[in-house]
Amino acid sequence: MSDAILQAVQQSQLKTDLPVVSVGDTIDVHVRIIEGVKERIQVFTGVVIKRQNAGLEETITVRRIVANEGVERTFPINSPRVAKIEIVRHGHTRRAKLYYLRDRVGKKRRLRDRKSGLGWLNEQQGKADTARAESQAKEKAAAEAAASADTE
Repeated sequence: MSDAILQAVQQSQLKTDLPVVSVGDTIDVHVRIIEGVKERIQVFTGVVIKRQNAGLEETITVRRIVANEGVERTFPINSPRVAKIEIVRHGHTRRAKLYYLRDRVGKKRRLRDRKSGLGWLNEQQGKADTARAESQAKEKAAAEAAASADTE
């Protein structure tokens, strides 16, 4: 009983307007900063090198280079301090965690763009997304038909 209540409370706290962020994406994280009585929004731009946990505890680690020093920040995605997340570009990766970027400097640090040179992959992904959306629509229609049959 208490587990269901806990899940219901956590579900109400989840943000619904977040984009689909994956490891390797370059993103802008708009963070609310409170200085005294004033509040402002600061943008942190970098590459997502890690995602962990799920639900309310989900976090992303974003890495950027500032004055030739690597800076990593971990953001709880569903925190009220995170005002907005924008995706700048999608990077193609074959790893779940990009810790190897810590050792790279200069142009070697760049990730290949998911769009360039991977047209076949985007087409396959688009087809898979379309098929998934169609199957979800069919399931929803079947569930509605079953619900309307039960009420009659």
